[in-house]
Amino acid sequence: MNIFKIALPGLMLLGSFQVNAQSPAGKKGYSFENLPVIATPKFKNDTLNIVKYGAVNDGTTLNTAAINKAIVDCNKKGGGVVLIPEGLWLTGPIELKSNVNLHLAKNSLLQFTKDFDQYELVKSDWEGLPQMRNQSPIWANNEQNIAITGYGIVDGGGDAWRMVKKDKLTETQWKKLVSSGGIVSEDKKLWYPGEKTFKGSKVKDAGVISPEKTPEFYASVKDFLRPNLLVLNGCKKILLEGVTFQNSPAWNLHPLMCEDLTVRNVYAKNPWYAQNGDGIDVESCKNVLIEGSTFDVGDDGICIKSGRDEAGRKRAKPTENVVIKNCTVYHAHGGFVIGSEMSGGAKNIFISDCTFIGTDIGLRFKTTRGRGGVVEAIYAKNINMKDIAGEAILFDMYYAAVDPIALNGEKRDAPKVVLIPVTEKTPVFRDFHINNVVCDGASKAIFIRGLPEMSISDIFMDNIIVKADEGIDIQEAKNVQMNNVKVHLAAGKQLMSIVNGKGILMDKKPVK
Repeated sequence: MNIFKIALPGLMLLGSFQVNAQSPAGKKGYSFENLPVIATPKFKNDTLNIVKYGAVNDGTTLNTAAINKAIVDCNKKGGGVVLIPEGLWLTGPIELKSNVNLHLAKNSLLQFTKDFDQYELVKSDWEGLPQMRNQSPIWANNEQNIAITGYGIVDGGGDAWRMVKKDKLTETQWKKLVSSGGIVSEDKKLWYPGEKTFKGSKVKDAGVISPEKTPEFYASVKDFLRPNLLVLNGCKKILLEGVTFQNSPAWNLHPLMCEDLTVRNVYAKNPWYAQNGDGIDVESCKNVLIEGSTFDVGDDGICIKSGRDEAGRKRAKPTENVVIKNCTVYHAHGGFVIGSEMSGGAKNIFISDCTFIGTDIGLRFKTTRGRGGVVEAIYAKNINMKDIAGEAILFDMYYAAVDPIALNGEKRDAPKVVLIPVTEKTPVFRDFHINNVVCDGASKAIFIRGLPEMSISDIFMDNIIVKADEGIDIQEAKNVQMNNVKVHLAAGKQLMSIVNGKGILMDKKPVK
């Protein structure tokens, strides 16, 4: 076993590095100077106001039929704009149609009902696997040239759906939540909104579609099968612009197997304790631009996915040609994330000019055995971070489906390191380029942990400055090149640990 450790006080300085011109992304012709082009939708100016379809702004009238009728009529007339005017509009699920721009005026609030009976159980997708779920508040299947734009707020009513961990609330908040009703777990650490949610939590893979499960079974756990707020499945030429999407039952924005998606100047907002409350999960999509947007959520902020395990490998649709720029992420498990459901692969991902403040991890790349899939040609530059609770930069092939930061009193053991054969279930991380990162405060600067049978390989870091409690930890990695990397630590702290590393270059010099 090759083990290398450095324990020196103060500042670590690691030299400079040139981008590898023979990387897979370079072979495909992509770079920050030659980014993918994303097609954008266009709409007729014709506008249909939901008020003319009988919608009522009183916060109690259910406007589902009026809004959907306006969308259908707009589609049949060749497209245009469906206007949600100023006001509070209560509604059930809304289905988007081709050539329709759902536009929210200033001071408009589209409030989705907390009456679960309004959401049908449908065959859907949950964390990369086909499952039964409640119908998403906003959804579309195989539509083209669609948009949600404007200045208003879309509220998913997620607090009615989600279970909540006691350790994520203050004592006053917890007491108020418990007094509102619902069920508290046997160990008094988790609150459930109702009996069906509690029952579903006790069933392994409650939503997985299987022959023995009857409609009566799904109905008995229906409330547990939380929907994502916005799901666009197999759609093309999409624009999300200007709108606030908040309080999602599960994930906030979920484009799935879509092409030519533009997300511009949106605000994705969830309580920090929101279970599975991701900001945006781009899954098995091609040609994506996310820019000028803000994420302040309960799980990962900006996340790239492509299906889980065998189902993702069978789908075989990587997320590719993605540009993310000028975004801000506040609370989130990760600022920018790939995985852990990445079984279809991810490639040609470019993130630049972003700021992460108070996230658990900054740049987070995660997977685990069983996933398979290849993640490669990932580029990040000009990233600012502040007050990162965990690692500033993390690569981990032992993802264990737990929060990245342990709660008070929670004990976690390091995974047992064993060597197993390489198969189609073995994930691959390779060809990462990370340049110009400044982090003011993190628990650990850089963590790279591959598998004994599959090292993380070809990581190139240039111009990195991190102030952290711990330094650099590299396990099971090869061809890691660091150039002009500075890590500020307190005196006496260990700067670096390398276990089973091959081709680790610092200032272009190999570590022996």
